[in-house]
Amino acid sequence: MTVDVQIAVDDAGVPARATIADWVRGALAAAGHDRASEVSVRVVAEAEMQDLNRTYRGKDRPTNVLSFPAGQFATPPDEDVDFLGDIVICAAVVHAEARAQAKTADAHWAHMLVHGSLHLLGFDHETAPEAAVMEGLETRILAAAGVSDPYRAQ
Repeated sequence: MTVDVQIAVDDAGVPARATIADWVRGALAAAGHDRASEVSVRVVAEAEMQDLNRTYRGKDRPTNVLSFPAGQFATPPDEDVDFLGDIVICAAVVHAEARAQAKTADAHWAHMLVHGSLHLLGFDHETAPEAAVMEGLETRILAAAGVSDPYRAQ
C-alpha cells in the first residue's frame, strides 16, 4: 500500500507523514481492502479546503476532511495497483474540532483519516443504516489503534 502524503500547510500540529500513512493503511486493511493500492493524502489550510468544499460539495466553508474516490476506471486493466483516490484534510479545522470536542489532536486526526479512507472504499453515512455501518467500523478500527470511540459523548 502506497500512501503519498503532501503537507501543504505550515502547522506544527500536523502528525508525521509516516503516522498519517499508517492510519490510512490500517483503516484500509481493517476494512478488508487487501489489494496493492495507492492513496494520496493532502493536508491543507482553510482557504484551499473551503475552495474544494465549495467546488465539489456546494458548501462555502472549510470542512475537516474530503475524500475523492478514484472509481472503477482509475486503474488501467493491466495494472496491479489500484489507485483508490485522494483524501484532503484541513489542519486548522481538525485542530479546532479536537479542542471543541475535548479530544486529543492525535485521536481526531486518526478519526478523520480513518473516516476519509473508508469513503474511498465506498462507505457512506447519508442514511441512518449507512451511518451505523460506517461509524461501527470506524469505532472498531480506532479501538484497535488505541483510540476511544469518537461518537461517544465526552
